[in-house]
Amino acid sequence: MDEIIRIEALSKRYAGSDRYALKDLSLSIGKGEIFGLLGPNGAGKTTLISTLCGMIKPTAGDLWFGALNYRRHARQIQRQLGVVPQEYALYPTLTAEENLYYFGSLYGLAGADLSGRIADGLQRVGLSEFRKKPIKTFSGGMQRRVNLLAGILHRPNVLFLDEPTVGVDVHSKEVIMALLHELNQQGTTIIYSSHHLNEAQHFCTRIAIIDGGSIVVEGKPDALIASVPEATTLENVFIHHTGSQLRDYA
Repeated sequence: MDEIIRIEALSKRYAGSDRYALKDLSLSIGKGEIFGLLGPNGAGKTTLISTLCGMIKPTAGDLWFGALNYRRHARQIQRQLGVVPQEYALYPTLTAEENLYYFGSLYGLAGADLSGRIADGLQRVGLSEFRKKPIKTFSGGMQRRVNLLAGILHRPNVLFLDEPTVGVDVHSKEVIMALLHELNQQGTTIIYSSHHLNEAQHFCTRIAIIDGGSIVVEGKPDALIASVPEATTLENVFIHHTGSQLRDYA
C-alpha cells in the first residue's frame, strides 16, 4: 500500500510546560486506510491531529504527505485535507444550505459545481427538505450530518474525524458511517479519533493507541486483540496497554 502520511520523530512541548505532549513519535499511514488514533485523555491525540492538520507547529520532527513536506508545501497539503471536528463548526442562524455554501467557498468551490455538490450531499444524508432551515432548529444528529458535509465538499484526499458519531441517534449514525465507508471506497484516507472503542474496532482497518505522547501499540484490530491474552475486544486491549487509572485533567 502506498504511503500517504509519514511522521518522523515528532515531538511537541507547549510553552510553559515541563513535559512533552508528543515525544519522538513516528508513524506511517497508507493511502486508503481507515486509521484509528486512540488513547486516554491527555495522551496526545488532539496534539497529534492538530499538528497533522497544520493548526500547531511541532517542536521537533518531520511530517510528509506523500511527496509533500509540511515545512515547504503547507498550502498544497491544506488543500488535500478535510477536517470534521467534534464540536459543530456551523453557524446556527444560517441555514444548512448557507453554511455549506460558505464552507465550500473557503475551499475555492463556486457556481454550479458547488451547488451540485451541496444538493447531492444533502440528499445523501437525508436533509434535502431541510436545506432552507436554520441550523439552530436541527437535532444533534442532523447537525452532525451537516458538519460532516462541510468537511468533505472539496473531496479531500485525507479526512480527519474527531468523534464523528458522538451524541447522535442510531439512524444518523448509520447514515454517517455508510457515507464514510463510501468515501473511503472512493479513495479517501480517513484518520479517525474516538472514545467509542467498539465502533473503532469495526470501522478501522488499522489502529494506533497513544499514551504519554508516544505510540504504545499499533496494528489491525483483530491482530491487536489476538496479541493480548484473554482479550475479546479492543476495549480489553486498550485497558491492557493504558491501565485502568482515571485520566482526568484540567
